[in-house]
Amino acid sequence: MRPSRKLIVMLGAVGAVSLAAWLVATHGGPATAAPEVGQSQPGQQGPVPVFAAAAKAEDVQIILRGIGSVQAYNTVSVKSRVDGNIVQVGYKEGQFVKAGELLLQLDPRPFQAALDQAKGTLAKDQATLANAQRNFERDAALMKDQLAVTQQQYDNDKAAAAADQATVQSDQAAVEAAKVNLDYATIRSPIDGRTGQRQVDIGNLVQASAGTTLVTVTQMKPIYVTFSVSGSDLTRIREAMAQHQLAVAAFDGGDQKQIADGKLTLVNNQVDAATGMVTLKATFPNDDEMLWPGAFVNAHLILDTVKDGVTVPSAAVQMGPNGAFAYVVKDDSTVENRAVTVVQVESNTALIGKGLQAGDKVVVSGQNRLYPGARVALQDGAPGQMNAQEPEIGPQGVGSTGINTPAPGGGGIKPR
Repeated sequence: MRPSRKLIVMLGAVGAVSLAAWLVATHGGPATAAPEVGQSQPGQQGPVPVFAAAAKAEDVQIILRGIGSVQAYNTVSVKSRVDGNIVQVGYKEGQFVKAGELLLQLDPRPFQAALDQAKGTLAKDQATLANAQRNFERDAALMKDQLAVTQQQYDNDKAAAAADQATVQSDQAAVEAAKVNLDYATIRSPIDGRTGQRQVDIGNLVQASAGTTLVTVTQMKPIYVTFSVSGSDLTRIREAMAQHQLAVAAFDGGDQKQIADGKLTLVNNQVDAATGMVTLKATFPNDDEMLWPGAFVNAHLILDTVKDGVTVPSAAVQMGPNGAFAYVVKDDSTVENRAVTVVQVESNTALIGKGLQAGDKVVVSGQNRLYPGARVALQDGAPGQMNAQEPEIGPQGVGSTGINTPAPGGGGIKPR
């Protein structure tokens, strides 16, 4: 007996219903359009837990950064100008010395003997000069009275007196040279500064011709920091310099602790064509000697200070197709997507030029589940705790789609 057409239609409908039920049981429901990256379905149930912070009004410095090296104000390699044995060392390694303070003493006896000999020769020649001058004066008197003195004798005595005068002048120069050499035997610091490692010990023979550095004295107060910034910032720097002297703050290698304050004293007269950078130099008083020659520091050139600038944690600023934005929590516990202009990001704090006002509450953690109009539940504590309290199971396992996990491919503003 053939089944009727009506029975076949009924069996087909039952099969369709069974297939639909199987799809629901297997896949959890009918397929829907996937939400955008970093957002949830507008129809989701319950508020989204987030952390938020209020925008603040505070004074913010506009800075340019550069990696700098510390350079001594003056560095002198102390060498000997005369030969001799070292008989005394008048300093300790690393000691601060003043200009004129004793560093090394060479054996002065040979130089003292040479000085005494020069003085003796001078005394002898001065006596000879005195006798020659008396003879010349006598001849001159006789020639005036037309007595028995020939012209030749007169001329000879005059020449002898002049020669003796020249000899005395030469002897005086020899005495001065001997005094200088004796002074050179005492080696003193030419500047105020800190001594380095001693290169020669007591008893060693020092030869001036060898040019051996005996010790290096470095002036550290004041001190320089040389650093480079992009040549594209040169116009901003010149404009700021026209208004006031620019301050420079030196930070440690980790860029976490400020160690010194100084002033910009030099902008190099050309931009390096190879790197596009321009070299700057700042002078620091360095009274506490926190800056050490040869060390690397992070230099912050302060161009200006924005009074009552609007700041938010840098985590509140997100990047979208239309640029930077932040989720602002409204009074009804919903959020709106507000475009912002970021002036700079410094120390995890973003200075906002446009888009926010002081007091606006912005979301700093949990943005990847938000969309305009989403209802939120503000959480207490520190951002990052929600994943530990309410882990989520995602494609990569527990916590892989947690609130603080950035959306794949999502952008952001990276602090400088």
